[in-house]
Amino acid sequence: MLYAIGLTEDDMNKPQIGISSVWWEGNPCNSHLLNLANHVKAGCQDEGLVGLMFNTIGVSLPSRDIIADSIEAAQHYDGNISIPGCDKNMPGCLMAAVRHNRPTVIVYGGTIQAGTRHVDCPSMGYKKGGTVNISDAFESYGAFSVGQINDEERFDVVRHACPGAGACGGMYTANTMSSALEVLGMSLPYSSSTPAVYPEKVQECAKAAKYLKKLLEHDIKPRDILTQQSFLNAIVMVNILGGSTNSVLHFLAMARAADIELTVDDFQAISDKTPYIADLKPSGKYYMEDVHRVGGIPAILKYLLNHTDLIDGSQLTVTGKTLAQNLEDVEELSFDNQDVIKKLDDPIKKTGHLTILRGNLAPGTAVAKLTGKEGLRFEGTAKCFDSLEGFFPALEAGEIKSGMVLIFRYQGPKGAPGMPEVWPTAALAGAGLSTSTALITDGRFSGASRGFIIGHVVPEARLGGPIALVKDGDPIIIDSEERTINWLVGEEEQERRKKAWDASDKRELTVKRGILFRYARDCRAYCD
Repeated sequence: MLYAIGLTEDDMNKPQIGISSVWWEGNPCNSHLLNLANHVKAGCQDEGLVGLMFNTIGVSLPSRDIIADSIEAAQHYDGNISIPGCDKNMPGCLMAAVRHNRPTVIVYGGTIQAGTRHVDCPSMGYKKGGTVNISDAFESYGAFSVGQINDEERFDVVRHACPGAGACGGMYTANTMSSALEVLGMSLPYSSSTPAVYPEKVQECAKAAKYLKKLLEHDIKPRDILTQQSFLNAIVMVNILGGSTNSVLHFLAMARAADIELTVDDFQAISDKTPYIADLKPSGKYYMEDVHRVGGIPAILKYLLNHTDLIDGSQLTVTGKTLAQNLEDVEELSFDNQDVIKKLDDPIKKTGHLTILRGNLAPGTAVAKLTGKEGLRFEGTAKCFDSLEGFFPALEAGEIKSGMVLIFRYQGPKGAPGMPEVWPTAALAGAGLSTSTALITDGRFSGASRGFIIGHVVPEARLGGPIALVKDGDPIIIDSEERTINWLVGEEEQERRKKAWDASDKRELTVKRGILFRYARDCRAYCD
């Protein structure tokens, strides 16, 4: 069969390298990955390796595990070069790497560049020629719904937010996870910040095989690179950058696949001692391309290594060198002509933005991304939605008011199923309600979300967690300093509601067959 696909007699003794591309034509995060895979294949040929391409999928959370399964079970290749683009792609590729544990290099598809506005938008304070990105497109729906922008202004945002290939351009989930992979040592230096359309990204693809060949020669495998300390290094970087809450569930899944001990409380411990210093979207003003302009992740790592004890530079990487050795010739971050990254002694927030909450509304755990701009405490009354569809008519009808705590439930791993991203956060921001409302869900948020938002509530509603029992008007208090999330309803009333819920059909899965049924049936809470 190998002769039939064009391999020669000489090829039969060469190492075979699986090139796993998460290519898909349906979004800019993944649409260019087939082209990058061809450059990786050419690089393999130049290094005397046989590169064989195969594809995976690129849709929501269950895809992370399907991607991992696809790469793990693909073929008995000697090594692997994975090319992920969107957020779930990267943990899927890494989970596969530690399962098959063969020499692996991960090449991030790259970040998108910001778009350019073509019309003025005075009501939002934006001018023609200014930048626009995907979070602006998400938020434009809310602004349009409340009459803050008109049809032309909204279309301008939607039309120009994504000018070409690449993953969403702020410190959203894709760039959070790509930064993490670079710090973990599983991708080459600058991989996470190089934009998708830069020539340097093609050059990275071309040289990936050179480094993979070195890993093969020295028998360096993913489990030699990934350690508990390398994960802790990566969690530091997530907090430094103001990264996505989705990193919590992805890190735990990756660590579990690698048999590395990591808990949700490790995130809080690191957040407590790590300043947040990157002024990046969605809560800041800059993009990942700006991080690349000021030196990328290597420059930030060099700054942290020289001035803190937050990073352990002795961890091995896919270059065959340690993290510190990779940084020997890197210039330290300069503050003379940039304010993308703040100084350690003048941070945006003195501690990290990731906050682990517990309380009678989340007896297991919940995760918040609080930069300090939202405030530290929120008291309000509940407005409940058992599906996402009910929110948008309510917003358009003016039913969403300041002081509300919006509850989006049955969005968890079993409930949705598949733990989808809860998009009303962007609409709330666009409608000017992100600082006067709070949002709680047993689902996930897009990394482009901002505001007083809490996700990943455990136990989820489909399992009868307290979030399933909340009613409209119930008082709720969220306190980020105390790290609590409490529902002010008496225990007797809670018990009465629980009995009524147990007698309902709410525990039944909403799907009865197919992949989502199997996922809902077999999945556990992300923190188990």
